[in-house]
Amino acid sequence: MSIGRLSVKAVLYVVMLVLAAAFLLPLVWMLSSSLKPEAQVLTIPPDFFPNHPLWSNYADVFGRIPVFLFNSVKLAAYNVVGILVVSSMAGYAFARLRFAGRDVAFMVLLATSIIPGIAYLIPQYIVFRQIGWIDTHYPLWVPRVLTPVFATFLMRQAFKTVPNELEDAAKIDGASTFGIYWRIMLPQTKPVLAAIAVFTFLDSWNDLFGPLIYLNSENLQTLPVALAQFQGEYFSQLSLLMAGATVSVVPVIIVFLLAQRYFIQGITMTGLK
Repeated sequence: MSIGRLSVKAVLYVVMLVLAAAFLLPLVWMLSSSLKPEAQVLTIPPDFFPNHPLWSNYADVFGRIPVFLFNSVKLAAYNVVGILVVSSMAGYAFARLRFAGRDVAFMVLLATSIIPGIAYLIPQYIVFRQIGWIDTHYPLWVPRVLTPVFATFLMRQAFKTVPNELEDAAKIDGASTFGIYWRIMLPQTKPVLAAIAVFTFLDSWNDLFGPLIYLNSENLQTLPVALAQFQGEYFSQLSLLMAGATVSVVPVIIVFLLAQRYFIQGITMTGLK
């Protein structure tokens, strides 16, 4: 390798390291602030390392948010499982089954994704109020599970990449349509399923707007709402707020690390780069 190419490569590595440090800086500040006493959080110039780490901040936070944490985990689980089931079955139907109006129905489904959510917020709220779903968790997972447009699109793309020979061999062996979907086709799309699971988990976990609109009871609220209220109630105690934010970020990092390998494969498999 020539000296010129080595120099370019070295410069690129330096730029990437600088950018990585810039992106990690807020995370480091959040972690360090969560262990500081209140008087040390906003010192000027900023002090990135606590003199005496206060682990009691996390004890205080865990004492305030267990119900909110449970609600967020429950809703994320409902959304992930529901969307994986519905989108995989719908994607298989659009990709592999032959029926009248299949392509038109798929185009109509895609067209619905361009309607902004704010446009049908009020009608949707009225419907949920009429059927008694306000102040329950149903509005936060049922609509998502029943209309997974983007996930269905990804699954359709994934199923279309599976060779026809696998499906033909299963038919010759006498497998039913559901058997082909469940035992032959679905295992071929594990990377895409992992990518959808990560996207869905992040969308549900970080949802602040939905709980604010549909939930009134405090014992039904989720973690993002709790953190927002926590900020208002304890605005002068930023160390506790940063400890709560750290607790909310940990599950996201764990989910991404567990699904990282499949996540990259899934994005590549569906052609999204």
